[in-house]
Amino acid sequence: MRVLIAEDDPVTRRELEVLLAQWGYEPIVCANGDAAWQILCSDDPPPMAVIDWIMPGIDGVKLCQQVREQRSEPYTYILLLTVKDRKEDVIQGLEAGADDYVTKPFNALELRARLNTGRRIVELQRELIAAREELRTQATHDWLTGLWNRKAVLDILERELNRAMRKETPVAVIMVDLDKFKPVNDTYGHLAGDSVLREAARRMRSAVRAYDAVGRFGGDEFLIVLSECDESNALRLAERLNSTLSEPFPLPNSDVCLHLGGSFGVATACGSDTTADELIRAADAALYRAKNSKTERIALAQLPVE
Repeated sequence: MRVLIAEDDPVTRRELEVLLAQWGYEPIVCANGDAAWQILCSDDPPPMAVIDWIMPGIDGVKLCQQVREQRSEPYTYILLLTVKDRKEDVIQGLEAGADDYVTKPFNALELRARLNTGRRIVELQRELIAAREELRTQATHDWLTGLWNRKAVLDILERELNRAMRKETPVAVIMVDLDKFKPVNDTYGHLAGDSVLREAARRMRSAVRAYDAVGRFGGDEFLIVLSECDESNALRLAERLNSTLSEPFPLPNSDVCLHLGGSFGVATACGSDTTADELIRAADAALYRAKNSKTERIALAQLPVE
């Protein structure tokens, strides 16, 4: 684990660097508070810091205050190192944002124990953040395909429509339905069907732009939200999706390749007061026409739809 050492005394700084390296840490050293602040403001700051109270530039207490005011994540565990040993000084340092306090001259074993305590806290925080992010993902993503779930992709559409109204730019949606999907489950089982859905999701994600949203709308239906995309570009993307979904779907652990394809309903709105519900209904009506057409797999919606 990386640890910032901010200490102006070269002898103490070198001693800390050697000790921390021996204890399995990765020391990052600097000699003043200004340099320490730059390191702690970086995109990937060290998760722990040993900071001298009295040093050139920003002092240790001010540094603690600035770190705590700037951000809460990622958290930096700060151990304040100083010759000040009065109870009032300890209180001042902790209230400024330090997590622990060690006086000089320090005892190496005590310092190591306090650093190990800090490391445990940092590791626990990382586990909590990972668990929180996993819960967020579960709340917004489809468990099978990894795509946005229905609620999340509809929320994205609402935001894009609001943004399109403000900027007077187009927004498009494509409703996608996998053709011949039900017989896959009936003939080869639900595990095969799951494999097909995951592969279809992967292909659709690869076909759209990085900032477009692909969501599983339900069963074998998908909704794609295209920001700042007009009718002609939406139709071109639908053609690309049609091409990629027309490629064979190999079943895992099998020589079977399934030829499925898709049907596509395209609807666009441009700086109007079209609602998400209206756009979805328009795309769904176009999808229905495409599914019932003997020649065309892509249909363009006409707004408004009653």
